[in-house]
Amino acid sequence: MPVDLSIPARAGAPDDSGAAGARPAAPVVFRLAGLEVSYGSHRAVRDVSMDIHEREITALIGPSGCGKSTVLRCLNRMNDLVPGARVNGEVSYHGADLYGEDVDAIEVRRHIGMVFQKPNPFPKSIYDNVAYGLRIDGRLPKSELDDRVEEALTGAALWDEVKDKLKQSGLALSGGQQQRLCIARTIAVRPDVVLMDEPCSALDPIATARIEDLMVKLADRFTIVIVTHNMQQAARVSDRTAFFTADTDSEGVRHGRLVEYDATERIFNRPADQRTEDYISGRFG
Repeated sequence: MPVDLSIPARAGAPDDSGAAGARPAAPVVFRLAGLEVSYGSHRAVRDVSMDIHEREITALIGPSGCGKSTVLRCLNRMNDLVPGARVNGEVSYHGADLYGEDVDAIEVRRHIGMVFQKPNPFPKSIYDNVAYGLRIDGRLPKSELDDRVEEALTGAALWDEVKDKLKQSGLALSGGQQQRLCIARTIAVRPDVVLMDEPCSALDPIATARIEDLMVKLADRFTIVIVTHNMQQAARVSDRTAFFTADTDSEGVRHGRLVEYDATERIFNRPADQRTEDYISGRFG
């Protein structure tokens, strides 16, 4: 029997005495313990243990090649699509083993959506971009499609800009609008979690600010995990931050690992590890 990935009701939020500056502690959505990911013979990341909490923004930061995106892709099993990829250790989602034999990866991605580095709207109308996942799912009556498309575009702060041109191609939008369209497409199916892999790296500062404002608003409804090279962005929007780095073994091969994970305010102002402080201050990375 397939594992039930439905979202449990949210419990009362206990105090979070260990994470000053974060929102009050919320239920754990993901629990990673001893996570290790390899591509063929190359171990890309190791020793990752952390809890990701409900309706918070968790930022993954660190230099290139440290395993941030690899860890992110573990959370919705996108690494399954990479030939030779192996995931070891614990990755649980609301207490269920995300890599259990009875867990359907497609069902996982219905609950855990993803926004990629570069905007990737389909060569379809704005309306059809947002409705795409709803139609694939096949469980929504056609009479409700219009309402769900409007809901998603409103949630992505795009409705007022496109409501009179829904039949126009999504490719005709600006870069920032395209990324918000991709966010609308992701949230239209009402996932539990939204993963974002460098969502602003291809955008100008004004579009970036809009996406950051949007992320903060979306955290009222979704758990958000972002990978970013922009430390100021992590400091502005996230509740918790994980700093990764890469170690080089005796053969000169780099392996990513988690160095420190805490409330964002602590990571940026009172880091516990000197490597974190060196990276944030610009002394390396």
